[in-house]
Amino acid sequence: MKYTVVTGASGHVGNTLVRALLEQGRRVRALIHTQATSLDGLDVERIDGDVLDADSLDRAFAGAEVVYHLAARISITGDQGGRVTAVNVEGTRNAARAALAAGVRRFVHFSSVHAFDLEPLDAPIDEQAGRPGPKHPAYDRSKAAGEAALREVIALGLDATIVNPTGVIGPNDHEPSRMGRLIGLIGRRRIPAMTPGGFDWVDVRDVAAAALAAETRGRTGVNYLLGGEWLSMDDVAAHAARAHGVAPPRFRSPMWAARLGAPFVTLAAKMARAEPLYTSEALHAVRANRQIDSTRARSELGHRPRPAAESIADAVAWAKAHGGASAAEERPA
Repeated sequence: MKYTVVTGASGHVGNTLVRALLEQGRRVRALIHTQATSLDGLDVERIDGDVLDADSLDRAFAGAEVVYHLAARISITGDQGGRVTAVNVEGTRNAARAALAAGVRRFVHFSSVHAFDLEPLDAPIDEQAGRPGPKHPAYDRSKAAGEAALREVIALGLDATIVNPTGVIGPNDHEPSRMGRLIGLIGRRRIPAMTPGGFDWVDVRDVAAAALAAETRGRTGVNYLLGGEWLSMDDVAAHAARAHGVAPPRFRSPMWAARLGAPFVTLAAKMARAEPLYTSEALHAVRANRQIDSTRARSELGHRPRPAAESIADAVAWAKAHGGASAAEERPA
């Protein structure tokens, strides 16, 4: 039996996907960059490496039949000295080239809804939408450029397909993610006011299921938007508070006040060596389009996202069972 390799395996989506692959009886190898406590206790071969290190990719992909490429650098604080572009663009190109050289049968690339221009706000967004331009955040541009780099290798013969999840929430959030932190802090009543706006949220388990379907049913070079349900940030807080059994935040900050405060939040987080909960880029994201059209993923991959309220409730239950809520509280906001 050949390997199924997962890059970015220790992340929220990554470790959820690994669990789904193991349930199928697959032989899984994980490329690990830093730490991988989320994979503890799982029957997974670990390869230390980096998508910017071609030799480690060659080692990881040797004997691989399928590669799921999730390794990426998420950012709401710009290009981080070029690191976001390096990992999301050059790292994707390196992984695709290594997969082609290794004779991998199928390559499933995890991009993002942010690889598309989510404006105008009054029309549905599907896979034919435009791509981010110079005025968009660095992360958005890097995800679109990463797809372009992948397509260069597809043109050379790599059989790859692309999934584009929206905002991912749900259980198995070990680190935790920024949304996992927020949900935990709401439970601890550490968030006095919510920011305006909202986003389309999709359950991490539904993303993993759609990616598995994309391996066998996704068309080569084709994007699949994996949307879920649009919720305002107030709705997210209300569902999280209900799951925790506490009152939701009492106040809602107007957009002008949130924008005014964003640089100070960013500075405070930098001084505390923590990721801020919101920045100017994050506020740009929550003003995005509410109408994410996942018709293609529904019809071709069987994508059936569950209600976002269920995902939030399951995230809270998982965090309580694994100490996630406490971890979220202890990290600076």
